[in-house]
Amino acid sequence: MFRFHRARWLFYLLCLFSFVLLNGCATKGHRDGPPPYDVDVSRIPDAVPKNEPRSKYGNLAAYRVYGKYYYTMNSSKNYQEKGIASWYGSKFHAQRTSSGERYNMLSMTAAHKTLPLPTYVQVTNLANGKKVVVKVNDRGPFAANRIIDLSYVAAKKLGMLGHGTAYVDVKAIDPNHMPSDSIFVAHNTNTYHPQPAPQRFAMAASHSKSPVYLQVGAFRSRAYAEKLKVRLRLLVSSHPIVITKMASRSKQLYRVEIGPIRDLKMADSITRRLKAKGISSERKTIV
Repeated sequence: MFRFHRARWLFYLLCLFSFVLLNGCATKGHRDGPPPYDVDVSRIPDAVPKNEPRSKYGNLAAYRVYGKYYYTMNSSKNYQEKGIASWYGSKFHAQRTSSGERYNMLSMTAAHKTLPLPTYVQVTNLANGKKVVVKVNDRGPFAANRIIDLSYVAAKKLGMLGHGTAYVDVKAIDPNHMPSDSIFVAHNTNTYHPQPAPQRFAMAASHSKSPVYLQVGAFRSRAYAEKLKVRLRLLVSSHPIVITKMASRSKQLYRVEIGPIRDLKMADSITRRLKAKGISSERKTIV
């Protein structure tokens, strides 16, 4: 009789464990998106730039994700870059960011691969002229050709939720020397500068005054970099393919890049062509 009750309790515990495990897997696997309620972003102020010490976490000199190395910048001074922004929402809400803070999709924050944590940046949607100021406290995005991942409310303020991505200008803010074109004012109101003519943005979205480079790979061995360069020549003959040496504290890497590319549509076309051949790339803009 004792053995029967013991076996029955073990069966119940096994069922309970399976239920918890399946429920946890379902939670982890749910798709990202907006919250299940409407958010009035006009009531949420932009981030307030201020001097803060480096985060205890998330500022390694170098780290590796999906087999690729990223090197944290020593300073955000004079940083400015144009590229594709994306956003993340409910799937990651309340989870820890790389800096150790909890992600809040209703706060004005963002993720960046190499800026020091924290850094305050002004992000401008080049399709409509809207601007926001956010605090970078997380790492990412690690999808190809994306330079910043915005919180849900920041993306909504920029008017990019429908498309999911937007071509933006990202400029680091020094709290001690606020840029003249910053939208941040004394009371941190969300007042945008007058929008230039739509034609200007249409041109900006298709043509960049700053050269664009596609980073295709980084290797410790120059021989491997040369092999990739030879392969790329067969796929891309319209633009230069260069190898640059990049030194870090512990090693040096040989980086393979395509560029400069002035036409952004051409950059997208080359990216798709490489992807079809199983080659990933990351867009970089030199300002």
